[in-house]
Amino acid sequence: MGGGHAGLAMSRCLADRAIDHVVLERGEVAHTWRTERWNSLRLLTPNWQSRLPGFGYSGSDPDGYRTLPEVIDFIAAYARAISAPVRTHTTVTSVRRTETGYLVRTDQGDWSCRTVVLASGAFNIACVPGCAGRVPRSVTTLAAQQYQNPSQLADGGVLVVGASSSGTQIAAEIHRSGRPVTLAVGEHIRAPRVYRGKDLEWWMDAAGVLDERYDEVDDIARARRVPSLQLAGTPDRSILDLNVLTGIGVRLVGRLAGVTEAGRAQFAGSLRNMCALSDLKMNRLLNLIDEWASANGLDDNIEPPHRLPPTRVDEAPPLGLNLASGEIKTIIWATGYRPDYSWLKLPILDRKGMIRHDGGIVSSPGVYLMGAPFLRRRKSTLIDGAGDDARDLSDHLSLHLHGKVLQTTA
Repeated sequence: MGGGHAGLAMSRCLADRAIDHVVLERGEVAHTWRTERWNSLRLLTPNWQSRLPGFGYSGSDPDGYRTLPEVIDFIAAYARAISAPVRTHTTVTSVRRTETGYLVRTDQGDWSCRTVVLASGAFNIACVPGCAGRVPRSVTTLAAQQYQNPSQLADGGVLVVGASSSGTQIAAEIHRSGRPVTLAVGEHIRAPRVYRGKDLEWWMDAAGVLDERYDEVDDIARARRVPSLQLAGTPDRSILDLNVLTGIGVRLVGRLAGVTEAGRAQFAGSLRNMCALSDLKMNRLLNLIDEWASANGLDDNIEPPHRLPPTRVDEAPPLGLNLASGEIKTIIWATGYRPDYSWLKLPILDRKGMIRHDGGIVSSPGVYLMGAPFLRRRKSTLIDGAGDDARDLSDHLSLHLHGKVLQTTA
């Protein structure tokens, strides 16, 4: 279920194994890319890294970053190239267990099957904090997936909550529109776009960082909650971090801790510590890259190691902001997402509403998950990560159909 890159990658791998299947998609292919992204978005990964089973980039700009229309075209072209059996505009309303497998009900009819692959996406519902209900009505609030461009915003100040890749990019774009921007900074990971003359994604790919497996990590639950890198796919391959944002006039505050009944936003006093921790994580990653480069004899052929200056933080960042004063006209929640599994009528969800699985092998026999963060590898949510996960899980699915595996319990 799901006609995005993850579902299509699985479709190709199932076809390679001559497994009859159908891909159910609620909208058009690449529906989420078409409807839940801002207009100026570019992929965070270089063009060469858009690799799917039997398909990849063939243009003249491998080191560039796809625009939103180009991403949509790429995924749609993949669906055509592999002749994926996609049923568009087919919304799944429930999945239930039967004596022989599963019953999938949709608004276009029912399907009976022995196995189900859940590739409906990990970013369906915005994680808006509970305190949002106390924001004064004079302030317009939007989730990042509702934001398209600055023209939809009222004139006046904007509070962007969340400083991972989406939050920093949106904050920069809105500031360039002439609106004053305040950015509430929580947990984030700072990163250079280019390091030692090569894209950071090249280094993580070459050094095996992106291929790290879920069963090689000490705390996989924690790893699956790690925010995305502060990267932007700009044509000039520039860095977009908090220093760049403060340099253009964006005001930094700490993590949003709450909103009072009187409409006063309260910010944690941990901004300095959050930024120091982010710098530490970045430098650990760069140290790993340096070690790999030395071990592979690259030091003499590339730029020498370097480090970005520490993140600059005001001595006394504001701890509060009166949202009723008129200074802030809009709040954008760039606070992450969670999947929507309300249609799953199977006992496979944990107390937080997440699917229990072991590397994509779900606790209900014959059910598989695709596209979730760090599903089987660190790169699982990237376009480049779907192929390897699909190959692994389609192997297991094939064995399951032939009765040759015991189902793993998660």
